This record gives sequence, structure tokens and C-alpha cells, in this order.
Amino acid sequence: MLFLMLGPIKILMPFVAITTNCDPRLRRRMATRAILFSAAALAIAGLLGRTMLENFEISLPVLAMTGGIILFLVALRTVLQQSVNMPDHVTEAGQKPDLKLALNPLAFPTIVTPYGIAAVIVFATLSGGHQTEGLTLAAIVLLILVMDWAAMMFAETILRWIGTSLQVLAVVLGVTQAALGLQIILHSLSLLEW
Repeated sequence: MLFLMLGPIKILMPFVAITTNCDPRLRRRMATRAILFSAAALAIAGLLGRTMLENFEISLPVLAMTGGIILFLVALRTVLQQSVNMPDHVTEAGQKPDLKLALNPLAFPTIVTPYGIAAVIVFATLSGGHQTEGLTLAAIVLLILVMDWAAMMFAETILRWIGTSLQVLAVVLGVTQAALGLQIILHSLSLLEW
């Protein structure tokens, strides 16, 4: 689920659009900064979100249901979407992109989406403060961010090879994500005590 929400597929086209007029060094710096901003944001969101949810005594089934609803709605939007969204900050010919774009729109909301933050909070809370589960979550998020960075480094090559197929893959993953969201909702309903 985290791969679907934080993974590299949604990053490729926006990154290429933002870095159109960049030299390779600037492209690397922008990708690296975006990943560092993303890692910091996800760590803060996971810790702060978990603490807030525990303070409000929100039960695990309700939290899981919330995650399922968010996952389903995001997937539904992806499946029904007619075209891939391009960022507002497409670099025009002759214009060099600024490194500030690594924070916004690259790190937020392209890499770290609101629903990605919600998923990290759900998993951080489900870990229940157990060190092993927390470290496993951190390792998974770190691995996904490394894949995101690698995808940005090779974005132009990847798009040359699978550009058209990327939209089909996005829809297939969207349908899978919607089904997973519904499964989580149904499982959460079965756990609730009425």
C-alpha cells in the first residue's frame, strides 16, 4: 500500500517537466533535496500523527477504516482521471528551474501526497510503539524513497521506454489500490463492536 501511495510511478512525468532545462548536476541536486524533504516530512508526520491519534483514543478499526476510505477515494480518482496531471511549475524553454521547486511541488505534493502521509500515520499507529514494527516501517519508507530517487535519476530513460504504458500501469495499480481500500474497509467493519 505504501508503494502505491509514495512510489515512483507518479513522480516520473512531473519530475521530467520540472527539470526540462536542467543539467544533470542540478537534476541530481533537485532529486536529492526532494527526497530529503520527503523523508523528514514523513518522519514528522508519522511521529506526530501517531501521538495525536493515541491522545484522541481513536481505535485501530476506525483508524484502519479511515485509511481504507482514503486509499479507495485516491484510487478511484486515479482510475477515473482522464490524463496525467502535470505540475503547475513546468519549466519554459530557456528558463532554469530553481532548487526551491525541490520542496514544492516536487517533495510536496508529488512525492509526499496527503494520502501518503495518511498511510504513514496509519501504519505508525498500527505499529503500537513497538520498536521492531516502527523500524520495519521506517525501512520500507526509506526503500520506497530510494526507489523514488532512482526513478528521478533515470526518469527520461524510463519514460522513453515505457511512457505510453505508464498510464495503463497507473490505471491497473489504481484498480488494485481501490480493491485494497475496499478490503480494508470491510475488514475494519468486521472488527468494530456495535
